[in-house]
Amino acid sequence: MSGSSNGHSAEQVRDFGQLKQRAAEYYRSNLVPQRMQDVLNTMFYDKPDDIYGHLANYFANFAKPAAISRIIGKEILDAEGQQTVEVELLCVIKNLEKSICFTTMSNCCRDPNYTTQGTMDKENELKNLSVQIALEWINEPLNSLLKGLLPTNQTQVDKLLSEYFQRKLEEDEEQRKKDAEVEVTTEAELSLSNTTAVTPDKKKKPVKAKKSIAPEKPIKPREPPEPFFPGGVAIGVVSLAVARAATRLQNSSLYLHIASLNHKGEPPKEMRMPLTMVSLLSCGKSSGGKLKLLKEVIAVPKSNLSYKQSLKMMISLQQQITKCLFTQKPGPTAMSDSGCWKKGFDQTEQPFELIQEACNALELTLGEDLHLMLNCAAHELMDYEREKYEIISGVLKHPDEMIELYTSLLEKYPSIIGLIDPLRKEDEEQWCKLCYLHSPQCYFLADAASRSIDKLITDNLGGNRYSGLILKLTNQTTISNFIQVSKLMEVQDCRFIPGLAVGETIDDSIADIAVGLGARFIKLGGLCHGERVAKYNRLLAIEEELAQRGALGPAAEHQFPVISEEESDLNAVKPESEQLD
Repeated sequence: MSGSSNGHSAEQVRDFGQLKQRAAEYYRSNLVPQRMQDVLNTMFYDKPDDIYGHLANYFANFAKPAAISRIIGKEILDAEGQQTVEVELLCVIKNLEKSICFTTMSNCCRDPNYTTQGTMDKENELKNLSVQIALEWINEPLNSLLKGLLPTNQTQVDKLLSEYFQRKLEEDEEQRKKDAEVEVTTEAELSLSNTTAVTPDKKKKPVKAKKSIAPEKPIKPREPPEPFFPGGVAIGVVSLAVARAATRLQNSSLYLHIASLNHKGEPPKEMRMPLTMVSLLSCGKSSGGKLKLLKEVIAVPKSNLSYKQSLKMMISLQQQITKCLFTQKPGPTAMSDSGCWKKGFDQTEQPFELIQEACNALELTLGEDLHLMLNCAAHELMDYEREKYEIISGVLKHPDEMIELYTSLLEKYPSIIGLIDPLRKEDEEQWCKLCYLHSPQCYFLADAASRSIDKLITDNLGGNRYSGLILKLTNQTTISNFIQVSKLMEVQDCRFIPGLAVGETIDDSIADIAVGLGARFIKLGGLCHGERVAKYNRLLAIEEELAQRGALGPAAEHQFPVISEEESDLNAVKPESEQLD
């Protein structure tokens, strides 16, 4: 009888032997027998209570690092009830796909120099379009682009994201050129048939220009807005999601991860908390009073307090201001979008008197326990027909006169240590004069007067006429971009100040970013509204964690970047020469 004694054919026995050899080679090549022997030998002497848990922990050390498997984009609402984007990031961990984190970001398409009541509907449409394009990018091309990458490799991820966005910009530019060629051809055809109608219009234009000539030096025209590319929020929110995922996988904190990226290695042994810029009052154009100059009156606690102590002081101050407003001050009062009381005043002195009254009740000394900063939002005050700022209803000031106004304001209220957007970004000469006169004792900060982060990186900050810039993590700004611009500002002795964008979400990452990058200040608005309070609460948790680790460093005293007369002249001359050309 043919066949083997155990009932299997010779062919089956041969196949089985080959299978055993392949299995043995597979396990040997992956060091399984060696590691099994090691753990079994040591485990016998250790005698752990949970044998299989011990084995799981041991072999987990040899598992492949978690890699991105998918990113999922979803549409959610921001604090203004407008559409924005949420990203869920999933990774393959030990052969299983797991959801790691959810991240949201403001979908900011608003240029504060151009936003008016009449343009709001158009901007909302653009915002919605941007979300839809972002979701298409996230759920299709970006999903494939990042699959298999490690979340810990932030630089590589951000490089791929930026290159993808650049390709989209180039495609859009090519399409615009084609559309422009068609438009030029059409206009040329129309001009041939309407030659007689064009000539009178050209003659009328110079006549109108002569009527608007003012005795003062003409102001510079408003700069065209920086182009907004719909869908850009996909780049920023995915970059942030990758950073948060790396933090979760490392069982660490986002601020430590950001600090490690910033220092290209281990985070510093000591880290400090940023000083919070807390909005107390909003007295700008929309407040209902005659006073328009002060969009925000902001309190900054003294530097030798802990963050927790300073926050308690700010809460008490806000509560006292609330009591004063509703018991003694007549007139309409409402809560502003920035999380502080919006109150109409008729005179510049009134908001300062109210804050002084609240400080007296709490036995706080302005200029010692806390200082003030003013967000003047000058871009909102310019009357372009009259070429002047309307600081109070009916009171108009030329940009040159604004220098005298701020000089008298700083002399009258020495507790003021910062002015935000005191002038438009186009008023470069006046910016430089203000900085030269008062930068030794006052911060001159640009918010709306700043450029986008992309442009700041490209132009290397574009000259040093600011003490600091308030920057937001929005649109196509990646974590690597944010780190890069903070380094540029540090080199130029310019204060890096993370702030909140229009249409914020409850994502609190900006607090970690501020600590991780060693920001001197952080601008979060008032102590109301959930999307703002979430950031204040996150800072509390970070300070507590740093203190427990013994890594909480002391805050430095105020150091005002001094802009010399030579720097001022240099920055002022260049725009004039460009204008003459």
